[in-house]
Parts: sequence; structure tokens; C-alpha cells
Amino acid sequence: MFKNINWKAIFKGFAWVISLGGLFVLMSFVSVKNRSIKCVDVRILIPGADNFIEREEVDAILKQTQGELIGKDLEQINLHDIEDQMKANPYIAQAKVYADMDGVINIEVKQRQPLLRIINANNQDFYVDIEGLKMPVSPNFTANVIVANGAIYEGYNGKVDTLKTQLATELYRTAHYIKMDTLWDAQIEQIFVNADHDIELVPRVGNQRIILGNADSLEVKMNNLLTFYKKAMPKVGWDTYKSINVKYTNQIVCEKNKLDSLGVLIKSKSKEDQSKFTKAFVDSMAKDTIAQEPQAEEIN
Repeated sequence: MFKNINWKAIFKGFAWVISLGGLFVLMSFVSVKNRSIKCVDVRILIPGADNFIEREEVDAILKQTQGELIGKDLEQINLHDIEDQMKANPYIAQAKVYADMDGVINIEVKQRQPLLRIINANNQDFYVDIEGLKMPVSPNFTANVIVANGAIYEGYNGKVDTLKTQLATELYRTAHYIKMDTLWDAQIEQIFVNADHDIELVPRVGNQRIILGNADSLEVKMNNLLTFYKKAMPKVGWDTYKSINVKYTNQIVCEKNKLDSLGVLIKSKSKEDQSKFTKAFVDSMAKDTIAQEPQAEEIN
């Protein structure tokens, strides 16, 4: 009769029952203990070099939502509510709140990481973070990020929000590319949007405008620019050109600071011919001065 009994399954069932019972007793013990534990301290951890939010601001949020925490029973403190209130702050990306058995409430916050600062055409001023979300500037702290200004019409309502316009998205992509490249992060100090809605880069070395156009084919354009920096600039000097146009991926068009040597020829031609001549000269100059890297695309 006992041969057909699955003793293994029975023992396994008993083990589960005992485990569940032990867990229930443990949870009951923890629950009872929590009712007797009072908050003795609040520890706040805010890692990172940026200081958009300080300990005092976190304390103010806690007092506003929970009142005085120290001395209060842990079971009376809504930790989830504290997390939600932390995440509602525009400078906080993530928050983790938990209490230990010693009565200490631990609050860990991760600040948003700004990537770009935009000053739009209406003089509104805001950041775009590494995730592409708008966030407000702080009266207490200024992030060391690249600034974009000019004909930018991306609005801002003072809250964390997504980018709405194509141009703002392209500015974010451009700033992200620059930030991820140590060379360009050191060389480019500002982004400007001109009246033609072309993105221009303002370098730290040299007085020329770098006309990027848009954020399409960024890697190709910037590689072309790097080739030009390596091959042409040492020969002609950093102050020779007032603009370097890399918006077309198959060529670089440059405009010299002084075109006195062309004056007589240009004046003898019609306006239409002058335009054609100037462009032909500039294109020819770019061809003559740029020696191609073996792996680089051809620059006409």
C-alpha cells in the first residue's frame, strides 16, 4: 500500500509549507519590529560633480511632504511617496528611498546630466540633458556645457519635457557628437544657428565660422573638417578663412578673410559671373590645399 506513495513529493510539499510558515513568521516579526522602530537619522547621497540640488533642498522636500521624520515610527513614513516627490524635482533623474532595521532612512538621488544649454530667439534659457530632455537652468549652479543660440524657436515651459522641433533635435545630436569626441569637445566652444537656419560651430582656435548645415552625416562632415585642419591649416594659417563650409559631404567650401587679389577680376565681370568665378576659385582652392587621407572620402 505504501509502495505507490510518492514520498519525495510529500517531503517536498512539507518543505514548502514549513518555508512559507517561516516566511510568514519572519514577516510578522519584521512588521511588529517596524512598528516599534523610530526614525533616528536621514542619510542623503547625491553623487556627481554637478550641484543642481543640495541637501537643504532635499530636506525641504521631506518636511513639506512628510513633516519631521526623526522620531517618527517607520511604519508611518511613506517611502514610496518620498521617492515620487524626489522624482518630481526637475533636476533629479532617479531616486531610491529605503529604511534599514536601525531606523535610518537612506535617500539616494541621481541628478540629471546636462549636455547642452539653449538660449532661444525669445531669450528663453534652458538645458537639454544627456537623454534629450529639456530641464531648467539653476540659480545656484551653472553647468559647464556647450551653449547654442541664434535663430532657435524651441520653446520651454519650465518643466522637464521632450524636444519639439527638428532643429532642437539636431542641436542635441550635434552637441552629443561633440561631447563624445575628446578632440571636438576641446575645440568647439559654441553652437550658433544663423538666419538661414544652418548650424554653425564656433571654435576655440581660429576665428572662422564652421558651417555645419544640419546634423545629417555628422561623422563624415567632421572627418572632412579634421582632414582640412590637418592638411590645409598648417599651410595657410588659422586666420586665413572667415568661414569653412562642410555642409556638403563631398566638398569643403572656404571663404577667405581677404580677397583683394581677386578684386580686379571680379569687378570686370557681371554679378552672375562674379558669383560663379568666386565659387570656382574657392572650390579650386579647397581642392589644392586638402591632401586626402587614404581612408577618407574624396573632397571635391
